[in-house]
Amino acid sequence: MIEKELERGLTLARAGEYFEAHDAFEQAWRAARDDERDFFQGLVHVVVAWYQCGRGNRTGCVRQLAKARRRLTPFAPTHRGVDVAALLAQLDGDPDALPPLHVP
Repeated sequence: MIEKELERGLTLARAGEYFEAHDAFEQAWRAARDDERDFFQGLVHVVVAWYQCGRGNRTGCVRQLAKARRRLTPFAPTHRGVDVAALLAQLDGDPDALPPLHVP
């Protein structure tokens, strides 16, 4: 179930369907072991940040990006097939200047 929801969330995030991706990552988070929950919560924060960015809410985006970095950093360089290092590098950009984002 976790792998299915992770893949679904990644696919949705890559398609810019951030609200729906949030739901998939949340399902994976709920089913995850304690030592992996931060990984899935980090992904939730990423898609919430991108959603906020798309709404023009820079403050909300920046706050969510900071939460995402804190949760995802321990899982770099890769975890469960996700290029966490590349994702973290992408999160370091200026939210106002970011192109449409994707999950590597």
